[in-house]
Amino acid sequence: MFLQPQLKALLRDGSQGAQRHDARNLQRSWRKFAAFSYVAEQYGYRYEGLSPISPKGSPNPYFAFRRLPDAVERATRTAERYPTALQGGQLPGMRPGGGRLRPLPEAQRDVDLLHARILVDYSRTHRRRGLIALVILPVAMLIPLSQTGFTPTALLVCAAVWLLFAALWALGLFLARRRLTKYGRILTAAGIDWPPARART
Repeated sequence: MFLQPQLKALLRDGSQGAQRHDARNLQRSWRKFAAFSYVAEQYGYRYEGLSPISPKGSPNPYFAFRRLPDAVERATRTAERYPTALQGGQLPGMRPGGGRLRPLPEAQRDVDLLHARILVDYSRTHRRRGLIALVILPVAMLIPLSQTGFTPTALLVCAAVWLLFAALWALGLFLARRRLTKYGRILTAAGIDWPPARART
């Protein structure tokens, strides 16, 4: 559903010579977004990591794709080999037919490594996600408290609500760190140092 507009946006940036293309994961699957990243490279844009325009801690961040030096040649070659890609036809490195972002065996390893890079980057955003809500929540709860009164029961309920949100945030952080460790090991085993040093902020 979202693949065609996303691919057209990529090719539009390519035709305009944009040095960076920014995209969000609209595929509802990180594996499909990794497959899209593989396709983007065939059209001249290589996955680079979190985009500088992405809001800090966003649950749906932007990812950057950097234009390759041979982008024009890649895009031309790919368009010649896959002339119906924009009309719903086969995509480079992907299986034909339904579920167009299913990698062919020869592209599977590259897609798997892109998937690992993307999840490492995405996991790094979790530490900031939800922190603002945890700070604002007690202030927001002052509104109903001002109506019901600052009784021990009301204060206890508010504390329980805050603790629930804090526990959910901590659980999410724990899972993100596990994911970061898991996919970081996959990349290390493949000899890939990720994220690049300039992105480690």
